[in-house]
Amino acid sequence: MYFDTRYLIFLAPAMIFSFFASMRVKGTFARYAKVASRSGMTGAEAATSLLRTAGVRNVGIERTQGFLSDHYDPRQRVLRLSPDVYSSHSLAAIGVACHEAGHAIQHANAYAPLVARTAMVPVVQFGSNFGMWFIMAGFLLSGAAVGQTLLLIGIGLFSLSVLFALVTLPVEWDASARAKKLMVQAGIVSTAESKSAGSVLNAAFMTYLASAFSAILTLLYYLMRAGLLGGRRRD
Repeated sequence: MYFDTRYLIFLAPAMIFSFFASMRVKGTFARYAKVASRSGMTGAEAATSLLRTAGVRNVGIERTQGFLSDHYDPRQRVLRLSPDVYSSHSLAAIGVACHEAGHAIQHANAYAPLVARTAMVPVVQFGSNFGMWFIMAGFLLSGAAVGQTLLLIGIGLFSLSVLFALVTLPVEWDASARAKKLMVQAGIVSTAESKSAGSVLNAAFMTYLASAFSAILTLLYYLMRAGLLGGRRRD
C-alpha cells in the first residue's frame, strides 16, 4: 500500500474550497456575533418565536456544548443550540437558531428531502463504517480478482455518503430560506437585520457545498483507481 499523489490532485480543489468555506463561516459568525438584535431576543427565544409563528408545537430547545454545534434532532424533536447561540442576543445567534428551527418546520411539514435524508442515516452510517475497510482491502489485494470485487463493494458503500451529502444541500438551503422569511414575519429581526443574519446562513451553506464537492471528488478518485473512470485501472 502506498500513498498515491493522484489522490492529492483529485482532492486539492476540495481542500482549498473547504478551508475557504470554514474560514468564511467563522469570520462571518464572529462579525455578526458582535451585533445585537433590536428585538433583544436570544437565540433560544428567537427559535421559540419562529416555531410559534409557523404553528409548530412540541419541539424542545436545549443547550448543547461545542462551537456552532447547533442541530435539530428529528427523532426527539429537539433543537440543540450551542452556548454562543442559545443565550446570545446577536444577529449571528438569531440566524443560526432560526435556521435550526427551519429544520423543525420542515419536519412538521414532512419536507420530502428531509424525510429522505433522515431515512438514509442508518444506511449511510453502515456505509461510512465499513466502506473504507472494503476499499482498503481492495487496494491491498489489487493483484487478485477478489481485490477488485472488494473495491467495488467499498465504492458502492461510499456512494451512499455522496448521495447523503447531495440530499443535504436542498435540506439546508430550504431551512435557511424558511428562516430568512419567517424571522421578519415574526418580528424577530427587521428587514435590514435579516440581511446580516442571512449572511451567516449563506456562509454556513458553503460548508455543505464544500462537503458535497469533497465527497464527489473522492468518489471520482476511487472510480479512477477501480478502472471505471479514465480507462484501464493502474495501481
